[in-house]
Amino acid sequence: MFDITHYHAVRRSAALVDRSDRGRLLLTGADRASYLQGLLTNDIKALGPGGGCYAAWLTPQGRMIADLRVFELGEAMLVVLAGHVKDAVRDRLEQLVFSEDVQVADLAGTWAGFGLYGPTASRVLAAAMGGGQALADHFAALRPFQNERRQIDAAWIVVAASDEIGIGGFDLFVERAHADALRACVTVAGAIDVAPDAVNVVRVESGVPEFGADMDPDTIPLEAGIEDRAISFTKGCYVGQEVIVRVRDRGQGRVVRRLVGLRIDGAEVPRGGDRIVAGERDVGRLTSAVLSPALGRPIALGYVHRDFVEEDTELGVLRGDSRLRAVVATLPFVPSAES
Repeated sequence: MFDITHYHAVRRSAALVDRSDRGRLLLTGADRASYLQGLLTNDIKALGPGGGCYAAWLTPQGRMIADLRVFELGEAMLVVLAGHVKDAVRDRLEQLVFSEDVQVADLAGTWAGFGLYGPTASRVLAAAMGGGQALADHFAALRPFQNERRQIDAAWIVVAASDEIGIGGFDLFVERAHADALRACVTVAGAIDVAPDAVNVVRVESGVPEFGADMDPDTIPLEAGIEDRAISFTKGCYVGQEVIVRVRDRGQGRVVRRLVGLRIDGAEVPRGGDRIVAGERDVGRLTSAVLSPALGRPIALGYVHRDFVEEDTELGVLRGDSRLRAVVATLPFVPSAES
């Protein structure tokens, strides 16, 4: 059952969530940046120690294999991605290494990951490390993907600023042997241990697509609206670039479908996969749907034909025998400053 106190922790204070659903790969070797540069959509070679970025890995047809968060740690690159594609991505990365000095390690059994989100996350993190307001201000000033090593008790952790769910926070990575100690320190400092469903509601309210829910192997990044965050249009070649450039330049960015937000009338919450219709015409599918505590109504993300993406366009969602009225909404549904 959904716990509203968990939701309020994310929105109003600090929430700690176990990110064991994420895959974590570590790339070492002198050629790691140039190797990923030729595969991923963003400018990996531009990352200095403590930097990072969001990126996608595409097929030659421009469709997504995965989305990834890449962190340059200084001596290695940490790649974080959806857990259900981690094994396939790891195997593919290993297979594509020929003469490059690159090693790929799967951290599933040795590292744990947590998300610490919310408006007081920086203060809680600083307190967990025994620091005061100066350290909290330092953490608050980090831009998304900036990362550094820090120590909590005997454990060294990687702290990376995150906007993964549409509000500020941090990704915390630690050796699995110290995971329980890290969790204890952060919760004693004031974070509330929350369930993933509370974080997912905030993600949908923020209009942030997730791979496996709102993006899959049939998705072109421009359909999901992630191109501003995930794609560098000034870097060199990468797999799938020709398709992306052709759509952007020759097609003026027009794709057949786009991910939009939908405000749903009534109390019934639809589900991913439900059909979206305009009159009797099938125009798309829902991908994520939640009951928004902030708005007091169901909301959803879904793909619709490009003729129906304008704000306030009236559509219908077919849920069993019901037809729910839906209206295209501007994203995010809930700005990050609201609670």
